[in-house]
Amino acid sequence: MPTLLLLNGFRFFFYSNENDEPIHVHVIKGNAKGKIWLDPEILIAYLHGFSSRKKVLSYK
Repeated sequence: MPTLLLLNGFRFFFYSNENDEPIHVHVIKGNAKGKIWLDPEILIAYLHGFSSRKKVLSYK
C-alpha cells in the first residue's frame, strides 16, 4: 500500500487493487482510520476513532 502523504502523524495511502470502487484514499493515525472518496467529489466515507478535532485538517 503506497503512501501518498505523511502529515502531522496522519498517513494517507491507497491499495492498488480495490476492484470497482471509485477513486479514494485511506487515512490512519494511531488506531484511527478512515476512507475519503475523491471522485466524483471529495466526501468522507468514514472516519472511525478520530476525535472531532482531528477530523478537520487545516492547511495554513
